[in-house]
Amino acid sequence: MTTTTLAALVPVLPFLGAAAGLLLGRTAPGLVRPLAVLPVLASLVLAALVAARQGGGRAIDASTLLTPTGSVPVDLALHIDGFAALVAVLVAFVASCVQIYSTGYLREDPRYPSYAALVSLFTSAMLLVVYSGDLIVLLVGWEVMGICSYFLVGHYWETPEARAASLKAFLVTKLGDVPFLIGLFALGTDAGSFRITRVLATVANGGLDHPTLIALLLLAGVAGKSAQFPLHTWLPDAMAGPTPVSALIHAATMVAAGVYFIARLLPVFEASAAAMVVLAAMAAVTMVGSGLSALAQDDIKRVLAYSTIGQLGYMTGALAVGDRGAAVFHLLAHGAFKALLFLAAGVVIHAAGTNSLAAMSRMSHLRDRVPDAFWTMTVALLALAAIPPFSGFFSKESVLGAAEHTATGHDGPIPGAAGWIVLVAGLVTALLTAAYATRLWLLAFRGRGAEAPEHIREPLSMTVVLWVLAVPSLAFGALAYRTLPGWFDGRGLAPTLLTSVLGTGLAVVGGLLTYGVWQRTSARAARVPLGAVAAHPEGDAGHVEAEAIAAHEAAYGDIARAPDPADPARVLLGPLFRPAASGFHLDAVYSALFVRPVLAGASLVGFLDREVVDTYVRGAAALPRLLGAAVRRAQTGNVQTYVSALLAGTVVLTVAVLLVASGA
Repeated sequence: MTTTTLAALVPVLPFLGAAAGLLLGRTAPGLVRPLAVLPVLASLVLAALVAARQGGGRAIDASTLLTPTGSVPVDLALHIDGFAALVAVLVAFVASCVQIYSTGYLREDPRYPSYAALVSLFTSAMLLVVYSGDLIVLLVGWEVMGICSYFLVGHYWETPEARAASLKAFLVTKLGDVPFLIGLFALGTDAGSFRITRVLATVANGGLDHPTLIALLLLAGVAGKSAQFPLHTWLPDAMAGPTPVSALIHAATMVAAGVYFIARLLPVFEASAAAMVVLAAMAAVTMVGSGLSALAQDDIKRVLAYSTIGQLGYMTGALAVGDRGAAVFHLLAHGAFKALLFLAAGVVIHAAGTNSLAAMSRMSHLRDRVPDAFWTMTVALLALAAIPPFSGFFSKESVLGAAEHTATGHDGPIPGAAGWIVLVAGLVTALLTAAYATRLWLLAFRGRGAEAPEHIREPLSMTVVLWVLAVPSLAFGALAYRTLPGWFDGRGLAPTLLTSVLGTGLAVVGGLLTYGVWQRTSARAARVPLGAVAAHPEGDAGHVEAEAIAAHEAAYGDIARAPDPADPARVLLGPLFRPAASGFHLDAVYSALFVRPVLAGASLVGFLDREVVDTYVRGAAALPRLLGAAVRRAQTGNVQTYVSALLAGTVVLTVAVLLVASGA
């Protein structure tokens, strides 16, 4: 079988599995799980074969005309280079882990058949984005992922949080997709084709008429899809969906699509120095802002959501300094340990006695209750904090090294300002990442929250997946930084001495500082029984705990009746805690700037339609209605009245005729 045929089957198999799952989910429930798992596993095997055959060498290109348009044609095309081959393996690998994990996690869910089918469709759409050689076909996969995320985030549609989160995710990403679509059309018009190879050839020849405008339009779509500032606010709320869906979205699909798109078309963005500076600034604000917000969150999944936003900021930062190899390297490493973090969090959430959300302040000594989650999540958190020799260290250092290289003036086409922006923000984020990773580990596994109900041991399908994902989280980086340059652009990915010392040093400082503050607050909290804190919030524990209790009860109800008073986040953040916990009030800002004016405008339009336009309509009907009423009154049915009226009319006409005749 040819490599092109194998590549075509990679996105097709999950699509067929999704279609079969939707059709047979009710009539043949015994086939649901095989249809969920086997097509994605087969897709993983085929993607690995395609990657082995491609081998980081010459790109595989194939195309056929999909439809004539009269101007710019649309082709059903494949373009598989080293980037596409490896990212496809990541997508299929994480999707396979999620599907296997979900067979245990959602084994009692009555809507599991539709869930599994949507996950397969989601996977197929992302694989289409990865392999597509035509921008319009890529757009199809891009939009299918959007509708899949809407349904999957809203899986628990009985809860208002899930309904609101799914709608928000859909609308915010569509807000970015409108300029993205315009940018794609402008790019195809300038290049005379939507084929990626021809677009890149046009850029190389200086054929783009408006590179800055096109790049900025495309960046809007990337910011929405990859949850970058200022369109990132949908991702934390999307945690209302099932935890395996969060793992899929954060590790391999949806948010990875935007980063991959820029890597695919990086020369388009490099054609505009202004666009690269904007991209660097967007990455810097995203990294630092999300790190501060992650440090202030209480729900474990929201911490991981803000963490994803920050790690995506690292990737876009690498792209802003022109190193797509470093960006995709971090994308691959992040996919493994972030999937592990979310799937391990799913085990922790169940152990904490909740469903889809879990306040870390409620957790108590979960280490012995969920040992598999404890050990694997520890590995993933060390990778997230970029502690050597875990995978996150090597991929993060490749980003910082690329930023340093640009900042010191070694890369002419990229502005040095972009390098400095990414480098400084990346180092600050390294400290923040280690701080919130340490805080999560301490509160989840060594916390003093309320005791959870008895926890039934997880199914084997869940624990096996955790250990499988722990392997690349630990070992991928050390192996990959030597071999991946041959698959990418040939640029080195090895850590540099300066950024390694600075980045790792700041990470160690962040972790130790958080641990020290936690020990101090724990010692103080140990003198106050948790029940006393809950019953007398203004007692020895102080008003800080009282505010925390109120916030937790408002957000989570009775699961937060005994919050952990040893949370170090308030001490570390100080006055920044409240704004950071609320995402720096961006939702409120957007509500004031956009939502309220739109609602006010809608109310005004409704008033004008009702009171002005309808008034004219009602007035136009009033005269015929009055005439009809007058005529209706004349029709009494009384013959004497009709005869009298006839005689009266005759008299009037006679008089009128006589007057006219006498005047003549």
